[in-house]
Amino acid sequence: MSATGVREAALAAPTPVPVRRRRYRAPDAAGPLTYVLLVVTALLFVVPFYYMVVAASRPMAEMNTSPPPFLPGPDLWQNITTAVQQQAIGLSIVNSLIVSGVTTVGTLAFCTLAGYAFAKLRFRGEKPLFAITIGTLMIPPSLGVVPLYKLMSDWGLAGRLESVILPSLVGAFGVFFMRQYLVQTLPDELLEAAKVDGASQIRTVVSIVLPIARPGMAVLGMLTFMTSWNDFFWPVITLNSTMPTVQVALNNLGSGYVPDTAVIMAGTLVGTLPVIVVFLLLGRQIVSGIIAGAVKG
Repeated sequence: MSATGVREAALAAPTPVPVRRRRYRAPDAAGPLTYVLLVVTALLFVVPFYYMVVAASRPMAEMNTSPPPFLPGPDLWQNITTAVQQQAIGLSIVNSLIVSGVTTVGTLAFCTLAGYAFAKLRFRGEKPLFAITIGTLMIPPSLGVVPLYKLMSDWGLAGRLESVILPSLVGAFGVFFMRQYLVQTLPDELLEAAKVDGASQIRTVVSIVLPIARPGMAVLGMLTFMTSWNDFFWPVITLNSTMPTVQVALNNLGSGYVPDTAVIMAGTLVGTLPVIVVFLLLGRQIVSGIIAGAVKG
């Protein structure tokens, strides 16, 4: 074929149309509606905290006006100073850190071991004992206040932090939570392999159970710390103004004839900051633990 024939054949051939590749999108990718719902939900949680900051930085008279102010004012430091002078806020934060920290460590230790026993060990009376443990969740806490206070008083612990710590070292919810987590994430084959290798129960717990249970323990630890920090009912009964936790101090802060809302909000803001700091420090690890547990499940 001559050069002219080749050129004519090339011109006569159909021009290839560029194919536009569609962007791949995972079937479960989040759409705009999901982001809108997430933003709205986040605002629902952020707005009360923001308004607490506004109330803590304004005089009480301005908070009673209509409409109330929506921007922070200049009196934040003054209201915090007044709250600290009226109540031992610093001492109450230290006491709450001690109570919440010891309670969290005790709950993680006892509930993890008890959950492992109910999940993987077989012993006589296992089912009735687990049923009794779960049944204690149905008992209202108020029913045990009088005998618990008498017990703590007989032991000489009333008014001391030990009276708050000891009853909270282990709970039925923590045992049930860790039992369900280990049932789903701890394979029986690993325990059988450890038994074949001659590992003792202590070695099995330290080398196999605890590493696998760490994501569940992180979630339980966060829940226990928050619950212990915000606990009000039992601490306000057994503790006094000389050894308060944060919630007891805030209760005394608002016990006047005309409670100063701005000062109460300032004290609440100071009492909330340690929890926020703990979450910022451990939040990434907790979320990573939850994701790791979900992948393993």
